[in-house]
Amino acid sequence: MSTPVKYSSQREAILRFLKTRKDHPTADVVFQHIREDIPNISLATVYRNLNQLAAAGTILRLTTNGKTDHFDACVEPHYHFCCRCCNGVKDIDMEPVTELVDRATKATSFKIEETTVLFSGICDKCLEEGIE
Repeated sequence: MSTPVKYSSQREAILRFLKTRKDHPTADVVFQHIREDIPNISLATVYRNLNQLAAAGTILRLTTNGKTDHFDACVEPHYHFCCRCCNGVKDIDMEPVTELVDRATKATSFKIEETTVLFSGICDKCLEEGIE
């Protein structure tokens, strides 16, 4: 399922940055911050490294609203919420519902290896600002 990724200082800097964030940044946000430390890094290099890290299972890629991908260094099972107004992504602090995978496994002949649950709606900040 995952493929090993060779070490590179740029990839390590990207991963280190993602581990400091809880807001699930986009590639553009990662690029803006990484180039403060590595001025000659290109946006293409950031995208390539994010893709490699996601393919290896080192980070999660979250595709929200069919738009921009967001990235998460936490690969432990957990749920996300995407705001349809600001497109922000936040973790939902609750235990994963393992019965869902059990039920899906029993209902099919599939070997389920991972699940992605993305709740969507309007975040508390947008609600407070009256944005709907």
